[in-house]
Amino acid sequence: MKRRSLPLAARTVFATGLVGVLVASVFVVMLLAVSALREAERREARSRDVTVSTLALEKLVLDMQAGVRGFVITGDKRFQTPLTTARRELPQALDELQRLVADSPSQRARVRKLGQEIRDYRDVYAIPIVNIAETNRAAAGSPAAVAEDKRLIDSIRMKFSHLLDAEEGLASQSAQSADERWTAALVLGIGGLIALAAAMLAFGVYLARSIARPVREVAGAATRLADGHLEERLNEGGPGEIGDLTRAFNAMAENLERSRHELEAQNEQLRESERMKSELVSIVSHELRTPLASVLGFTSLLLTRDFDEETRHRYLGIVDAQARRLGALIDDFLDARRLEQGRLELGRDRVELGPLLREQAELFHGQSERHRLTVEVPRKPLAVRGDRDRLAQVIGNLLSNAIKYSPEGGVVELLGEDDDGVIRVAVRDQGVGIADDQQSQIFTRFFRGDAAASGIGGTGLGLAVSREIVEAHGGRIGFNSAEREGSTFWVELPAADRRKKENG
Repeated sequence: MKRRSLPLAARTVFATGLVGVLVASVFVVMLLAVSALREAERREARSRDVTVSTLALEKLVLDMQAGVRGFVITGDKRFQTPLTTARRELPQALDELQRLVADSPSQRARVRKLGQEIRDYRDVYAIPIVNIAETNRAAAGSPAAVAEDKRLIDSIRMKFSHLLDAEEGLASQSAQSADERWTAALVLGIGGLIALAAAMLAFGVYLARSIARPVREVAGAATRLADGHLEERLNEGGPGEIGDLTRAFNAMAENLERSRHELEAQNEQLRESERMKSELVSIVSHELRTPLASVLGFTSLLLTRDFDEETRHRYLGIVDAQARRLGALIDDFLDARRLEQGRLELGRDRVELGPLLREQAELFHGQSERHRLTVEVPRKPLAVRGDRDRLAQVIGNLLSNAIKYSPEGGVVELLGEDDDGVIRVAVRDQGVGIADDQQSQIFTRFFRGDAAASGIGGTGLGLAVSREIVEAHGGRIGFNSAEREGSTFWVELPAADRRKKENG
C-alpha cells in the first residue's frame, strides 16, 4: 500500500513550527546578550553621569571656597556670589548625586558622608567666616581660619577622589561581567543561526510550493475590484514577490478609492458652484431690477411731465438714491471678484476712526424715520493704520445691515473704544437677530438666511467682503446675536500707535 504524503498545509505548519522554535531560541540567546550589553552600557552611562555630577558638585564646592577666600581677602561683595549660588544649588546637586548612586549601597554611604561634610563646610565655616569678614577681615583671614579652611577642603577633596575611584571600579567590574555573558551568548547564537539557516533552506522549498494560494487570492480580489468593490484589500505579507504583489494591489485599490472620493468631492464642488451661480443670477436679477425700475420710471416721469420744483427735487433724490444703490451692488460684486483673485489693494495710512464713525453715522442718519442712530466715541484719538475708504465701507455695511435687519425701527448704536491697544468698533441694533442654526454661515458669500423670504434686500456679499477687508488690516470681525433680540457686530483693529511700537 502506497504511503500517503502529508498535505502541503501540514508540511507548512511543521516547517513553520520548527523555524519558529529555532528563531525563538536564537532570539532568547541574543536577547540575553543584548541585555548584558545594555546593562553594561547603562552602568557605564550611569558611571559617566555619576562622574559628571561629582565633578560638578566638586566645582561648586571649590567655587564656594574661592568666593569665600576672595571676599575675605578683598572685601568685594561680588565674591559672595559663588557662596549664594552654592547655598541655592548644593541641595539639588547632592540630591541628584544621591539618586544616581541609589543602586549601590557603598556609594550611597560615601555620598551621604560627603554631603554632610560639604554642608558642614558651608554652614559651620563658610557662612560664619563671611559674616566675620564683613566686620573684621583681619580675623577672618587669620592663619587659624586659613588652616581650618584647608583642612576641611582637603577632607572633602579626598572623599570626592574616593567616590570617583569606587565608581570607576564598579563600572569596570560591570563591563567585565557583560563581556563574559556576551561571549557565551554569542557562541550559542552562532550555533542557533546555523541551525536556523538549515531550517530556512528547507522551509524555502515548502514556501515556493505555497505560492499558488496567495496568487488565487490576488486574482479573486482583482475580479471584485473590477466589479466596483474599491474597498477590497488584501492582507499584506507573504514571501518575496507575493508580499510585493499584495502591497501593490492594496496601493492600487487605495489610489482608485481615493480618486473616486476626489471625483465625488469635485462633483459636489461643481454642484455647489452651479447652485451659487444660480443664486447669483437670482440675486442680481432681483436686486438690480428694483432700483433700475425706479430710475427708469422716475426719469421717464421727469422727461415727459412738468412738476413743481419740490416734486422734481424729490424725484431726483429718489433717482440718485437708487443709482447709488445700483453702484453699491456693482461695487459688492467687483469687490467679491477682486477678493477671489487676490487683487484687493489697501492703503496703509493713519486713519482716525472717530471722525470716520461720525461721518458714516451722518450718512445713514436719514435713511429711515423709524430708526434713531447714536454715536459714542471717546475724546482721545482712535487711530489705526489702513485704507480709510475700505474701513468706511465696512462701517457703512454694518450700519446698513443694522437698519435693514431691524425693520420695526429702534435704536442703532455705533460705539468706538480703545481697549489696551486694540481699537474696537461695534454696531448694535434691536432687530430680528440671527437664528442659531444660521450663525456659522453668516460670513459666507451669498448667504442671506431668511432675509429673502422676509423681503429684505441684499446680495449676501457685504459681510463676506467686510471680513476680508478687516482681516487684511490685521484685525478681527465677529458678532453676538440671538433671534428676535437684536445683533451686535464688532470689529477689532490694532491701534496705529501700538503697531508703531511693535515695529520699533
